[in-house]
Amino acid sequence: MGDGNVSKMCPLSLFTGNIIGSGIFISPKGVLEHSGSVGLALVVWVLGGCVAALGSMCYAELGVTIPKSGGDYSYVTEIFGGLTGFLLLWSAVLIMYPTTLAVIALTFSSYVLQPVFQNCAPPYMATRLLSAVCLLLLTWVNCCSVRMATRIQDIFTVGKLMALGLIIVVGLVQISKGNYEALTPQVAFSINRIPSIGQIALAFLQASFAFSGWNFLNYVTEEVVEPRRNLPRAIYISIPLVTFVYTLTNIAYFSSMSPEELLSSNAVAVTFGEKLLGVFAIIMPISVALSTFGGINGYLFTSSRLCFSGAREGHLPSLLAMIHYKKCTPIPALLVCCAATIVILCIGETHNLINYVSFINYLSYGVTIAGLLFYRWKKPNLYRPIKVNLLVPVSYLMFWALLLGFSLYSEPVVCGVGLVIMLTGVPVYFLGVHWKVKPKCVYNFTAWATSVGQRLCFVVFPQIDPIEIASPSEWTDRSSGRNGFFSSS
Repeated sequence: MGDGNVSKMCPLSLFTGNIIGSGIFISPKGVLEHSGSVGLALVVWVLGGCVAALGSMCYAELGVTIPKSGGDYSYVTEIFGGLTGFLLLWSAVLIMYPTTLAVIALTFSSYVLQPVFQNCAPPYMATRLLSAVCLLLLTWVNCCSVRMATRIQDIFTVGKLMALGLIIVVGLVQISKGNYEALTPQVAFSINRIPSIGQIALAFLQASFAFSGWNFLNYVTEEVVEPRRNLPRAIYISIPLVTFVYTLTNIAYFSSMSPEELLSSNAVAVTFGEKLLGVFAIIMPISVALSTFGGINGYLFTSSRLCFSGAREGHLPSLLAMIHYKKCTPIPALLVCCAATIVILCIGETHNLINYVSFINYLSYGVTIAGLLFYRWKKPNLYRPIKVNLLVPVSYLMFWALLLGFSLYSEPVVCGVGLVIMLTGVPVYFLGVHWKVKPKCVYNFTAWATSVGQRLCFVVFPQIDPIEIASPSEWTDRSSGRNGFFSSS
């Protein structure tokens, strides 16, 4: 899929660009609040990177063993079957990716409007309207050209690293001047309120939002040149780089801000800039806005590919598996992602959404990595270009079980709502996909709707290259049996 410029895609840029978004400018407050001390917060950030590294190594094996775009959804569908894959797809399309996009878009608008409304929070409608405009603009870009979308990703990834580099350099200058009282062991690990294990689990969930995106290259595996080489290379470079940058950024924050100041700030980077940059403080909200703009572009790019993969399997309307006849971009999938995000923008608040997203994210990660172990048992002789040590998925799953268990105990409502949303997909699956013989009027309606969508978006089914289908990994594309509720044929 693409406009003939897939070779221009930079896996490292897409990978790093998807991880570094709004999270590092939002999550420090939540991590500190739940961990209870500066020292423990920094430990959470480092361990969060280590956990992401374990997970990404497992995904590298899955990505080259089952070389299909769609990430978690494609792997779980291939390993566990349609229902489990559909539930992951359902929760991702319904809440996980639209909510993440909404959080990043709201962060973008808040930082853009911050210089205009210096003494108060930006108006509710202003942030929503600006967020929607940003989403619509980037949706249009992604609909027009893969080359343009990836070029934006490359440029804004550099911008993100420069913005965080500025924070880190200024923070290190402060430390060199002796301003590191909050970072001394005596102060950093002094705990006024001893956090429960459940609170520490919630701190990890907050940090995981900043690291979310480490699996997104698996959503576009088919569009990556030489994935067997470039996929693990991007992972091994990006995860340590992001962990290093995030940890240093938090150290920089604490070099000039007390824990109380950070917890009371609604825009950590802006508060940091106001304290240290003087008349140049305007640089900080602009830098964060640029960072989040690139993050929105990356999430749109990859989440639309999830919709595309789901439709190709017959789990979503077949219109979403179509691409523009000339530009080869998945326009219907992009429009659905944009519309779902705008709905979430109208009903949610930034901080209230993060725990929902993080819980469902970790649930999906755990099921997928459990699938890796099951697949090894199910097909032990299958050719695996990358095969990680068994301790890697086992260690990840042990951490995963503890994290979700204590999170469910500490925030039963938040986690319970996430589970309920996922389970609502069960009746939809049996009615829409599993029920093969439906009334003729249903097929007539879906055929008519698909035809209308094709005319409006100028889209067709992509031509499948037989050479791409034949591979030693034995994966099969179930789209040939596309006869579910969502199919037009």
